[in-house]
Formats: sequence, structure tokens, C-alpha cells
Amino acid sequence: EMRLKLTPEETSAIYEWCGETCRSYQRVYELIPPTPLVRYPRTPGYREQEDDSWYYRCDIKGAEEGLLAGKTVAIKDNVSVAGVPMMNGSKLLEGFVPDKDATVVSRILDAGGRILGKAVCEDLCCSASSFTSASGPVKNPYDPTRSTGGSSSGSASLVARKVVDVAIGGDQGGSIRIPASWCGIVGLKPTYGLVPYTGVMPVEKTLDHVGPMTRTVEDCASLLEVIAGYDDGNDPRQFPSLPHPPYSKLVNYGIKGKKIGLLKEGFKDMDEEVARVVRQAALTLEEAGAEVSDVSLPIHNDGKAIWSPITFEGTYQMMVKGNGHGYGWKGTYDLQLQEALAKAYNLRPFDCPMTLKIAMIFSEYIQRNYQSKFYSKAQNLVQHLTKEYNRILKDYDVMVMPTLPSIAYKLPTSNNTLRETLKLAQGMVKNTKPFNLTGHPALTINAGFIEGLPCGMMIVGRMFDDLTVLQVARAFEKLRDC
Repeated sequence: EMRLKLTPEETSAIYEWCGETCRSYQRVYELIPPTPLVRYPRTPGYREQEDDSWYYRCDIKGAEEGLLAGKTVAIKDNVSVAGVPMMNGSKLLEGFVPDKDATVVSRILDAGGRILGKAVCEDLCCSASSFTSASGPVKNPYDPTRSTGGSSSGSASLVARKVVDVAIGGDQGGSIRIPASWCGIVGLKPTYGLVPYTGVMPVEKTLDHVGPMTRTVEDCASLLEVIAGYDDGNDPRQFPSLPHPPYSKLVNYGIKGKKIGLLKEGFKDMDEEVARVVRQAALTLEEAGAEVSDVSLPIHNDGKAIWSPITFEGTYQMMVKGNGHGYGWKGTYDLQLQEALAKAYNLRPFDCPMTLKIAMIFSEYIQRNYQSKFYSKAQNLVQHLTKEYNRILKDYDVMVMPTLPSIAYKLPTSNNTLRETLKLAQGMVKNTKPFNLTGHPALTINAGFIEGLPCGMMIVGRMFDDLTVLQVARAFEKLRDC
């Protein structure tokens, strides 16, 4: 099948060599890797039946003291919490129970947070709307006929309805910022690599982010400080010219003299009223001493296209062929999750969400016929896209644009065709996707209301300068709420 045209001598030599290699594999099988200690007592909890935003309820109390002491927390259901079932919105993983805490979970508990359960997320996190989870749709807190946004749908709803103080979300194409925008809360996709993804089910490792979802910017800053692991207020990865954390102590510093660029391309292909509300909100920052002006970067319009090969082919290789992990990542692999996914894909591939089925079929076609060259070219273009944003951010402290092109969509009904429903799952991501590619920090905050529904403003900053993004958001929040 591999068309190697082996001679009998080559075949014999390879057979002997493989036999010797199997001994190394056997030794790897026998070795026991260290398992992180589960330090805080917990019980399995129970399956939530009444609230569509919870998948599983539990009550895990963290340390007595810390930055999150007294704060209640919801964890997106693609994040491992030891002893508590994790479904990731999919029938494929129903019944799976992790045996370890994700790094962000350990840090939250160490900082005094109290975890009240796992929030519903979309089916394998493959939707930007809120109707694909196997447990059912998550309805918008402002209008139950509309989408909450996804894939961190339950996290956004629980925070917006004040069921919990803060939540953890995940973001590969906007999955923190989309539901945060449509629910009127604060959602931050941190700088890529700032917050460990260990213990979170991947989609595509070069796009995967995990971050805070909160009602206030101050809470966002505190939660980011905890999950980023700042124990001494310094981060060796941070550029020396940028301000240093702790975020919780510095977030209220003013923004006088900061330069804010309104990205022209980010305001195109938006609902007129959304563009107007966000522009008006951004201009209020002049009252805080900032300089606000327009800036243009045409390649921003190509971000969504560049995202597509990386997501389609990368997701197929990592989530399906790699059983959730794939290769090439120098980090901790979740063998328990990998085995559960392998069994599920083998037994019930038909239970994959429609969005993933499309990615599987299309990626297989592309890989057979085009040798994955589009994935490679897209990754090369990401480097160019990153440099172009960095070029703008040399002159501006942050860029601002609408988070989404419209207010929350109506949830689909039986009257919608499958094609219409699929468009509702991914049709709002023009401005969010590019920054998953480049890794720049991007935060959404409610800029105002249209027809009684929230409208998000997105603030994008320099790499590892999440603090300035938070400070601009906090300045706007104070002006908005005064």
C-alpha cells in the first residue's frame, strides 16, 4: 500500500529492526508517568436538568485565601476537572470522567476559587452559535429565542445571569468573545501561550486559547492573573518594554496619551447600527485622555480565509486522526482522553457534529489531492499577517473594531434548512478569527444595546501586553457606567 518497492533483503532487515524497536515501545508502555495530585476534595456531583447552561454541577472549594477567595467559578466543559464528567458537548464523550485537573483549574483552586460545575459548550467546540450541544441549545439571557453564541455558550450565560461570578472559556476562532459579546459580558482571549492549555481538549494546537469570561474588567484582570500563573508579579516571557503584571493592581491605571486605532476593515461588512454603536463607544475614550483615530490594514479582510485551511486540516489531523492530540506538541498529552476519543471515533463516527463531518470530508479530499500544501501556505501567511498587525501596533497601543457583525442571531427552528443552520453556526467570525491565528490578545466588552440586545466592542493589543488591553477596557467601562 505504501508503494516502497522493497527487496526481500530490505523486507527482512526492516522486520528485524522493527522487532528491536518494539522493545523500546514495550518499555514505554511499562513506565508510569507522574500523575498530578488532586489536592482539593470533591464529589462527582450531579447532571443538571433545569438550567440549559450547566452540563454537570459540583462544588469544589479551593484554598481559604487567594485572589479568587469567595468567587464562584464555572468551567467550560472541554476543560478537565478530576472526578467530574466531561462531555465537551458531544455524544462521543458522554460518560468520560477525567482523572486530573487542568492547569487552569488547579490555579483557580489554589487562588481560593470555588468551582460550581461544568458549563455547557458546543459539540466538540465546533460551532460559534449555541444550538449544537448534545444536551440541547443554550438560550440567550436577553432573549430566549436567540443564540447565546459559542462555543463557550454556557460559560457566557451563567456569568451574564449572575449564577456564577466568573467562568473559564476556550477560543479557537472567537469562542470566548462571541458568546461574551452576545451576552454583554467581558471575554478575553489572552496572548497565545500566556495561559497553559494543558488539560483542555484541543481543536488545533496553533489556534487553541483558554481565558476568562466575567462581568467586569477588574474580575477579568484578577482571573487572568491567576490562570496565567503570576506568583511574583513578573513573567520572563514578557517583552521588557511592556508594563508588567499583576493585572489586578494595575488595571485601573489611566490611559492618558494612549493611541487607539479604529481598524477600518474591521468596521466593514458589519450591520450599520453595530458599526455606529462601536465607533461611538470607542470615541468616548478620548474623554479618558486617549487619542482615537482611524487606521487601515487591508490584509485583515483575508484573516478568515487564512484561518480556514489551518482549522479544517489541522482539526482533522488533531481531533480525528490524532484522537484529540496529534503530534508535534511539546507538552502534556491526556492519554485517558485520547483513548476515550479513539474508541468513540471507531464505534460512532456518525455522532460527530455536522461541522466536523464537513471538515473531515473536505480535509481528506484536500490531503489526497493537494498534499496539505494549503495548510502549509496558510501557516506561512500567518507570519505575514502577524507582522502586519505588529506594524500597526508599533504606532498604536490597541486596535478597536466590532466584535461581531450583528446582534445575536435567532436560534434555528425546524423551518430552517440544513444549509441555513450551518451558516448560523459559523457566520459571524470575520473579526475574531484573525487573532486566533496571530495570537494577539483580544477582549470584547459591551459597547451598548441595539433592540435590547448587547453589542460587543473588541480591543486588540500587542503580544503579551494584555495589561494595556485590560486598561483600555476598564477606562471604557468606567465611562460607560458612570
